[in-house]
Amino acid sequence: MSATVLGEDGTGPARVRPPPGAEHRPGLPGNLQCPSCGSANVAQVLGDNGGVSYVCTACGHIWS
Repeated sequence: MSATVLGEDGTGPARVRPPPGAEHRPGLPGNLQCPSCGSANVAQVLGDNGGVSYVCTACGHIWS
């Protein structure tokens, strides 16, 4: 049997909201944006030599 998450009123499916920071908001400090696809879904990772790199979780682009 499958399950459905209902909305606040209990009658229909819940509205899907992106996680905090998933949408790029221009002008706010700390928001990274993928130079390849423009997505704000970016993770900070440690590079091979201890440096910092970034990876876009939307398209897989990696940069430092």
